[in-house]
Amino acid sequence: MALGPGPMLEETAARFALLGDPTRLHLLSLLCERGETSVGELAEAAGISVANASQHLRKLTLGGVLGRRKVGNQVFYRVVEKTIERLCEIVCASVQHRARLLETTTTES
Repeated sequence: MALGPGPMLEETAARFALLGDPTRLHLLSLLCERGETSVGELAEAAGISVANASQHLRKLTLGGVLGRRKVGNQVFYRVVEKTIERLCEIVCASVQHRARLLETTTTES
């Protein structure tokens, strides 16, 4: 897959940047695990404030990764980007593989 300069490259870089924040990645992981969840529950599970969670969830929504639904005064988020969970699985598997290689190299030295 070769990306030359232009809109596709810019959009791809924006998507990776969106997922490059540890807090957003944690919230996304929680949503993949739990399914649709309220902001308050996500904030509590992530150990962050509701305001902080809301800001990150808003960015993921604007980026097309999440969808939201309001019920009374609660807002619920869900993953709407169908490929995102698989992308996270691929990257996590790669990181785990790299960690094992580094661990093996370190113990052999």
